[in-house]
Amino acid sequence: MNITEAAFIGYPVSDIKRARNFYENLLGLTPGEFDHEIEGMPGKYWIEYDIGNVTLAISNTWEPSGQGGPSVALEVENFEDAVSKLKAADVTILADRIESPVCCFALITDPDGNGITIHKRKGTSACKH
Repeated sequence: MNITEAAFIGYPVSDIKRARNFYENLLGLTPGEFDHEIEGMPGKYWIEYDIGNVTLAISNTWEPSGQGGPSVALEVENFEDAVSKLKAADVTILADRIESPVCCFALITDPDGNGITIHKRKGTSACKH
């Protein structure tokens, strides 16, 4: 077996309208080509967001547990601005700043308890205090 890439990351959500508001209006993601109710599954939706060369999908075809599971790290241009915006929106923040030798990141959850990492690689525009 030779795995060449991850095709997509899928997150379960319980309320499509609420999830869309979070991922599109708060995080600023734009739905891709696959954004609709699943044929033959009334009330079940699959929505994909293309982020660079990775696709993040949200769907209510399976239930979120809020007890852990998958996590995605979203690279941001400005770490401080991103965390400030999330705090202002009363997003659940598990850790607002963790630094490593190569990055800084914050740990948050979406409205269903799915883990998301807000991430900034260090470099010319390193995360600032």
